[in-house]
Amino acid sequence: MITVTESLTYLHQYFITRGVLVMETKKSHDFGLIKFRGKELDNGYTSKMPIVQFVLVSLLFPMWGAAASLNDILITQFKSIFQLSNLASAYVQSAFSLGYFLMAIPASWLIKKTSYKLTIIIGLLLYLIGCALFFPASAAATYGFFLAALFVLATGLTVIETAADTDSALLGPEKQRTLRLNISQTFLPFGSIAGILLGKYLIFSGGENLDEQLSKLSGSARVRFGEEALQKTLQPYKYIIMVIAVMIILFLITQFPSGKPKAKVDETKPKENLGQTVMALLKNHNFTYGMFTLFMYVGLQVSVWSFTIRLALNLDHSINERTSSNFVIGSYVAFFVGRIIADYLMKKIPHLKVLLWYSVLGFIAIGYMMIDRSFNGVYVAILVSGLMGPGYATIYTETLGFIEDAHQTETAGAMLVMMVVGGGVWPAIQGWFADITGSMTISFAVHFLTFGAIIIYAYHYIKHPFDGLAKEKEVKQ
Repeated sequence: MITVTESLTYLHQYFITRGVLVMETKKSHDFGLIKFRGKELDNGYTSKMPIVQFVLVSLLFPMWGAAASLNDILITQFKSIFQLSNLASAYVQSAFSLGYFLMAIPASWLIKKTSYKLTIIIGLLLYLIGCALFFPASAAATYGFFLAALFVLATGLTVIETAADTDSALLGPEKQRTLRLNISQTFLPFGSIAGILLGKYLIFSGGENLDEQLSKLSGSARVRFGEEALQKTLQPYKYIIMVIAVMIILFLITQFPSGKPKAKVDETKPKENLGQTVMALLKNHNFTYGMFTLFMYVGLQVSVWSFTIRLALNLDHSINERTSSNFVIGSYVAFFVGRIIADYLMKKIPHLKVLLWYSVLGFIAIGYMMIDRSFNGVYVAILVSGLMGPGYATIYTETLGFIEDAHQTETAGAMLVMMVVGGGVWPAIQGWFADITGSMTISFAVHFLTFGAIIIYAYHYIKHPFDGLAKEKEVKQ
């Protein structure tokens, strides 16, 4: 008689031979109508870049760019409708960043246990659910419900971003991994601009700014106006939901390589669990220093973009939200241009030196804002956006270079993604500072600290180049 175990084994092998099940093997791939044409290598890379698969992964980048830029719109909208302080309005970024902080390591575990493709699909589903929660949030008309929706949305984006960053690099020969990731990241500003445009035309209305309109209303008229304004927040997310649905279908029907390297088992070395890996990384002082610097950088980036609209509205009361959003679009364009220039300079100058001089100029620009508190500060904020261009990628890659054990890379990458939480902390700090000083311009002074931290980081490793943990241990001995 055939046992249950034997029956299951037979069925398992049957489906494997027909390509239905995915096993951790270099010769089998997941099911898909659009086939992967290429060869997986033992290191997890592919012999050539699969165009369709690479384009699909790259199209994920503008999706989280659009969601992040819409937060800048929501901060302005919610502040007026819910009559929030600058600090309270910044909770939009806090809820968003908390999702990143809590979900990054689980995302890396999910990749390890399943596949990049399945992880991305799960992330897209969470993203879709988060967008869908905006509808009951709008009906409830409570600030907390919107924050909960943003948190769920952000957990999905964390899963997508954690998988897509690595998968983009793996889709082709190893020597071109940096080029592929840079190409994918160039899609990001287009998503950011798209998000702002959706908010500008679908959420913001023409005429006077929201504060001026609300000041002329009272009682039921004011409540009705607020409810109608909240309904407008749904419009961009309707389009995003449709895009997400299309992306899920495309990923389901497309076959992807596994991206998993062939494991080399060292029998003499005990296998390290997730907790041990995290603790080992936290004991790596160079790595934790990089984490802290990335925390400061993300805080800088998100804060500047979050408060550019508010800065314009505070310095010129004659303009409305729709007009002021143009300055955020200018910020994203400046960021893109600044990054292109930085990429060119990095071909001729060491990466850390480019980061250093960009940050020094950013520090000086913030100083100018403190001296000249006119509307010129808005244009300085746009300039600051351009000077943030090389920040994230440089700090991220330099910090990953501090890792000794390649098996720790996935977890290390997830821990760096967690530092997006800086984008929730620093907007709150800047909002609080704006409340106590009564000046949106002066609130930008907090970025003496963020730019200062980046300057010290870059200067330190220029003067003391990191040659690897092995050499560091030899010096200590």
